[in-house]
Amino acid sequence: MIDRRVVHTYLILLAITVVGLYVIQKFDIAYPITLRTSQVSSELSVVGEGKIDVTPDTATVDVGITITNAKTAPEAQKQIDDINNKIIEAMKNIGVKKEDIQTSNYSIYPNMVYSETTRRDSISGYNGSATVSVKTNSINLTSKIIDGATKTGANQIQGVRFSVENPEVYREKARDEAIANAKKQAEKLASNLGIKLGKITNIVESSGSQPPIIYAAEKTMMSGGEGGPQIEPGTQTISSVVTLYFEKK
Repeated sequence: MIDRRVVHTYLILLAITVVGLYVIQKFDIAYPITLRTSQVSSELSVVGEGKIDVTPDTATVDVGITITNAKTAPEAQKQIDDINNKIIEAMKNIGVKKEDIQTSNYSIYPNMVYSETTRRDSISGYNGSATVSVKTNSINLTSKIIDGATKTGANQIQGVRFSVENPEVYREKARDEAIANAKKQAEKLASNLGIKLGKITNIVESSGSQPPIIYAAEKTMMSGGEGGPQIEPGTQTISSVVTLYFEKK
């Protein structure tokens, strides 16, 4: 036997559904209904930018050593080592510190040749390569580094990078300029909007700098005379962008 309370509850729910559908159709109510609330902002945010152009004070030169068709792996190693050692000595002689010279990417590998007769690969010799990176805080040594490296056996100039040794000093100046710029913009906006500025509630900064200036190998090989190639460091831009949040009175 069906419980009367269940039937009663079912009839009530059915009645509510029918009445609801009637009201929606009668008054053309769209559904689902979304309620939105808005909140008036009590802050004014302003973005300011500061830029400082800096002449790079550090140069890094990457020179390459490549040898081919050495008869044995030890012979390939000896050829690379001889050139590497000559380059290092040449760098010291022009005033580069030992700790600013680094050898990397050192490799020796067989030169494989396929034979149609035996249908097999065989070793015809050994190739080798290495990179010597030379760093200097004397920009005027850059051309001498390139010239000295090529004269002592380097057969690749892989690139020259100019950078700033201590960018944070200039980044602070850029930040100060960005904050001053943001405050000026905020005062101008407040005046135009007829509001008064309160205290700064938050500061968000994003800073960056122009990537190191890189000269490709084909450019660095262009001779500027007996003293080596003529290379200029140019300038590097260090920037800061700040967002200031002010209370509105």
